[in-house]
Amino acid sequence: MPIDIRSTTIIGVIHNGEAALGGDGQVTLGNTVMKHNAMKVRKIANGKVLCGFAGASADSFTLMERFEDKLEQFRGNVNRAAVELAKEWRTDKYLRKLEAMLAVISKDSAFVISGNGDVIEPDDKIVAIGSGGMYALAAAKMLKKYSKLSASEIVQQALQTASEICIYTNDKIHVETLEK
Repeated sequence: MPIDIRSTTIIGVIHNGEAALGGDGQVTLGNTVMKHNAMKVRKIANGKVLCGFAGASADSFTLMERFEDKLEQFRGNVNRAAVELAKEWRTDKYLRKLEAMLAVISKDSAFVISGNGDVIEPDDKIVAIGSGGMYALAAAKMLKKYSKLSASEIVQQALQTASEICIYTNDKIHVETLEK
């Protein structure tokens, strides 16, 4: 069953030796804004990996913790941890019911991980999830290609663009970065 994740925007970019992942702060319940400054992006694995989530908060935190456990189990190998989390998420009776998506960025890798068993590593090292994700993705692609902005500036501007288009995305933006 495909998950229709909305009510947030998470975008991540690896560009010119910098990795950045950001999210908006809006939390909605139905068509009501419940919170404006939620933190949906975290540094994990001793600050070596950035992880953002879209979907149910409790589900997202559970998956983020599992992902961090996988990183520890596989000695920081982000690729292997992502695949193993997706396999477990898809096959575990409890995890299978969780409704969320993760965007994960390290210095070298960017992934979208879903409960459908998807582990997607985009060729351009830009990841986006949530209802405003595709708006932010389009903006980030053009900014990465045609500007001299840093990864964190691209993420900031892409999220700002999404907040102007998507009703489930606000302009209370939080960006985390990793530098080489």
